[in-house]
Amino acid sequence: MSKIVPVIMSGGSGTRLWPYSVSQYPKQLLPLVSQKTTMLQDTALRIDGMQGVDNDCILVCNEAHRFLAAEQLQAIGRNADIVLEPKGRNTAPAVGLAACIAAQTDAATLLLVMPADHVIRDIPAFQAAVQRGVAAAEAGKLVTFGIVPTRPETGYGYVMATPDGGHCVGVDSFVEKPDLATAEKYVSGGRHFWNSGMFLFSAGSYLAELERLAPEIYNNVCASVSNRVRQFGFTWPAADDFLQCPKDSIDYAIMEKTDRAMMVPLDAGWSDVGDWSSLHDAREQDEHGNTLDGDVIVHDCRNTFVQAENALVAAVGVENVVVVQTKNAVLVIDKQRAQDIKHIVQQINAQDRGEAALHRQVFRPWGSFDSIDEDEGFQVKRLIVKPGAVLSKQKHARRAEHWVVVRGKARITRNDEEFDLGVNESTYIAIGDVHCIANPYDEPVHIVEVQCGDYLGEDDIVRLEDNYGRKGTNT
Repeated sequence: MSKIVPVIMSGGSGTRLWPYSVSQYPKQLLPLVSQKTTMLQDTALRIDGMQGVDNDCILVCNEAHRFLAAEQLQAIGRNADIVLEPKGRNTAPAVGLAACIAAQTDAATLLLVMPADHVIRDIPAFQAAVQRGVAAAEAGKLVTFGIVPTRPETGYGYVMATPDGGHCVGVDSFVEKPDLATAEKYVSGGRHFWNSGMFLFSAGSYLAELERLAPEIYNNVCASVSNRVRQFGFTWPAADDFLQCPKDSIDYAIMEKTDRAMMVPLDAGWSDVGDWSSLHDAREQDEHGNTLDGDVIVHDCRNTFVQAENALVAAVGVENVVVVQTKNAVLVIDKQRAQDIKHIVQQINAQDRGEAALHRQVFRPWGSFDSIDEDEGFQVKRLIVKPGAVLSKQKHARRAEHWVVVRGKARITRNDEEFDLGVNESTYIAIGDVHCIANPYDEPVHIVEVQCGDYLGEDDIVRLEDNYGRKGTNT
């Protein structure tokens, strides 16, 4: 049997789960369903023990998420070739990047393409479905996995095929999102399956169809991979070439046009967790249909989702409602209107606010910072620096900083000085001082930072040295 390499697609922003999921920290990087693992980690672990499948993978992701994604895969013992899209061009070019890289080693390698933000409850059923598609993929077919529908669904596209038990069968057509009456006919007819966005094919077969059906994407993807740079553990396709790719999905560009499409039915407790209502359905519920997460107290509530990040949230007498509290926003929405969250995100972006892009706690490769308080002329942050990590050596033109260590021990560089600070010790960084924080010790160090100045934006940084490839940048 051919070698199977998982290809995990992690380029989405997940704004339909705002305010928990934001563009710089999207749903695939969050523990949405499991309390212990993120959706990206769940996806990587989904293939454990599957015959012929390599535990290492190719991850195609947004450049802004690279450090979080790498750290999460390392935490579960997965090695990955992390391929960074210079900018999202939809799934056809993204899968093309993985196919080009795999084909340079062996064009017969089978690629199991999986979005990083799906839930699959029945892992053995999923693995069995993949195995049923292997023979067709080895024969040059492009195999998709059609979800056996459990309800009339107007939010998904459909794959039309004539099922033959669980076997791999030819695809008759791909169908756009239907209205409710049409969806009801699809479900009762037994020949329509939800389009999962998961695929199995050889690298060579996909590239051949990409060249035939979408040559502009093929040529620019191949050029971007040929001119790629491998640096700091990441693969950077050539941006000038990749950005010449038209934006197009794998469905529109390839699957709806190819004569090689086949489908394996999949009945494995699948969900794309596309909004708060579907997340409620995917989570465990109490005897009243409520999902409660965090410091939550409810009375006489039914079919309600309440999630609290850092404050007590109380609800009385509500039904079919979603309440989500984070450090910088609170959402209250009718479950039936879950898709309309996009209107809120649009308004936030139109007002040039940051709540749709960032959480209050912002993660960096060295740890994180949490903006605790701010007003004109000052800002207070809590920095957490991981063991072995070091911030860039930098300076600021418009702000000074006061640091107080409240947990652990830090090694400080200030101009030509180097010294350690322990709990309840502090130092002062004047405007223009070259400075750095390192943590050479075994425990995280927590520092309260008070910034003072006439401008406190994150772009007031001049990086002089950096362990993470950010030298010369200011973000």
